[in-house]
Amino acid sequence: MFDQINGMPVHALVLHAAVVFVPLLALLAIVYAVVPRWRPKVGWAAVLMAIAAPVSAFAAMESGEKLRDRLVASGMAGPPLEKINDHQGFGTFTFYFSLALGIVTLIAVFLTLRSTARPLPRAAGVLLAVLMVALAAVSGYYVFRTGDSGAQAVWGTTS
Repeated sequence: MFDQINGMPVHALVLHAAVVFVPLLALLAIVYAVVPRWRPKVGWAAVLMAIAAPVSAFAAMESGEKLRDRLVASGMAGPPLEKINDHQGFGTFTFYFSLALGIVTLIAVFLTLRSTARPLPRAAGVLLAVLMVALAAVSGYYVFRTGDSGAQAVWGTTS
């Protein structure tokens, strides 16, 4: 399922969704956390991205693993494989942090929606906002590192 479609590696087809959706989730989570008056306007998009970003990161991670296995089976080794292994490690972190951000974002939206009947304590709201911003920053960092290391592995560029 994650290997190839019509001879094309699935990874090349799905990685761009993660490259777009994870930073978009990070941006929406930050806005949702720090600009309460915008919550009604961005809440639906935050929920959508809280689901789409981790799913796309998972698809990119799994398809990348299949592509790596195919490259190893064809004889890839040495420094090129080390670059791919680094890229794979960053991709794994991207998935886990985007998943955590997605879960916390869903919790925040749920709690703020229900807060009209019973408001969330201020300390809990602040803690949730800080957690969202921190996870958004880490998710953004790892999606950047994953993309950069992937570009270096494919195109041979150096930082």
